[in-house]
Amino acid sequence: MRSRIIFWSATTIALFANGAAKAYLEREERLPLAVWNWSGGYIGGHVGGGYGQTSFSNPYGPSIYGGIVDTPAFLAGGQIGYNWQNNSWVFGVELDASGVVSEGTNTCLAASGFVVSANCKAGPNLFATGTARVGYAFGALGHTLAYLKGGVAWQNNRGDVINNNEYGSYAQEKTHFDYGRVGSIIGLGVEQALTPAWSINVEYDYLHFGGPSVATASTVQYPPFAIVPANTTNLSSSHHIGKLGLNYHFDADPQAAQWSDTSLYGKAHAGVSPIRYADGWSFEGGSRLWLSRGRFQWDPSAVPYGGIEEPSALISRLTYHGLDGLSGELFGRLDSPWGVFLKSTLGVGRFNRGNKNDEDWGIRDNFSYSNTLSNPSNGRFTYYTADVGYDFLRGTDYKVGGFIGWTYYGQNLDSTGCMQMANPLNPCLAPGDNRVEGGEDTQWNAPRIGLSAEAMLTERWRVNADIAYLPWTDFKGRDYHLLRKLTTFTEQRGSGGGGVQLEGVLSYFITDNISVGVGGRYWAMWTEAQSEGTRCSNRGCAGQPTRFAKYSMDRWGTFFQASYKLN
Repeated sequence: MRSRIIFWSATTIALFANGAAKAYLEREERLPLAVWNWSGGYIGGHVGGGYGQTSFSNPYGPSIYGGIVDTPAFLAGGQIGYNWQNNSWVFGVELDASGVVSEGTNTCLAASGFVVSANCKAGPNLFATGTARVGYAFGALGHTLAYLKGGVAWQNNRGDVINNNEYGSYAQEKTHFDYGRVGSIIGLGVEQALTPAWSINVEYDYLHFGGPSVATASTVQYPPFAIVPANTTNLSSSHHIGKLGLNYHFDADPQAAQWSDTSLYGKAHAGVSPIRYADGWSFEGGSRLWLSRGRFQWDPSAVPYGGIEEPSALISRLTYHGLDGLSGELFGRLDSPWGVFLKSTLGVGRFNRGNKNDEDWGIRDNFSYSNTLSNPSNGRFTYYTADVGYDFLRGTDYKVGGFIGWTYYGQNLDSTGCMQMANPLNPCLAPGDNRVEGGEDTQWNAPRIGLSAEAMLTERWRVNADIAYLPWTDFKGRDYHLLRKLTTFTEQRGSGGGGVQLEGVLSYFITDNISVGVGGRYWAMWTEAQSEGTRCSNRGCAGQPTRFAKYSMDRWGTFFQASYKLN
């Protein structure tokens, strides 16, 4: 599925880029300066990503923990639509479809510490929408369109409900679901006409879906021992998606790769100097302050314990969440006269807030489900991205290019205190005992491939967007458990999986060189469920086998930036 999505996206973008480049090279004259009209049909492609949640109701009573699965996603697809313009108002209809790479897991059906709860997996693999749009054209000669959209949406969502470690497989282990559902979508965006034939848009969408009733497996209660019969859970899901799209307009001259040589802004607003992109070398660099929240999850498989053969059935899970952090970073981009560019980001941050839930399953140890709560502290994280790319569309007030690069994210923290929140038969530290009980060091590396676009919306306002897909990840970590009779150090390794990184920035040029801006960013990475796993590395681990494990992380938030541009 992933290869088809990447092929679809690359083919679509390549076709559009080839047409635009050919028009650019073959043009002999440009269209006369005229007010742009958005009326007419268009077709295009898009890439995007974002964050979703699938909720599982609990048929056994109110959940004491979990029940919501986070589903980060990368998507790529195409759209077709038609616009009608009346003065500055633009009305339209649009159909789009996207293939999706997404998967998340979390605890579900946890109504009691005396019942073995489940591991729920979910992830959409297809979105389709039909929407009506209403927008307003503004800026120099109406080349910028801000719009709202709303309508119907459809998704295909699939996943599993898997009983966790039961030591003996007393119940059916797993049920599967794969369903389509109609829901709703609302969104907003801004679209910029690059040439008479081409436009680019940045868009945010919110999608919501109800869901069917899905069967759950029977499970085990202990103590006292009993079989809890099979039941059903009701699903619902929602998604926050950011997209970057490129459109070709049917009713425009495809040979016109540019507008008139005369400055749009100079014509429309006499005396106002536009911020223009240089034909030669240019560099822009600056700093950002990123206010973010993070999450890290480690799912150790119950394989090969208890005769269980399903890797997604868990013996334990550690979830670090609500990790509110503040980081500072430097960024820069160097552009050449040939369209080749280099860009990079380097940041470091700290956090001292959040929660850690340490879950365990296993009736052999006199409990069915244990969940202890600790407080992360002394948290630190570092990150960077480094990319090389090529702008296949360029003008005096826009750039659109593809890039390949590398990303790194590292995080380490301590955990203090320990309070049992599920099963009194498995107590932890006494209230008020806030000693350090554990810690976690993590390192993520991944190649990335994506699209980068920026355009001047008016004389001083600019929008930037980057969307990257991570086709493979490499994870290395070390977990510390300090409260056991023998301190346990667990070496963690994982690979495969994937990820998504996206950000958007709206900035204002105070002068021709200095700008300030505000933006948003979402990063997510995950490994395969049957990844290399974990290996206990101290004396108390003698004879313990390496077991499968799945790892995942995300961090998202708002940043503020200031930059200087040098041509």
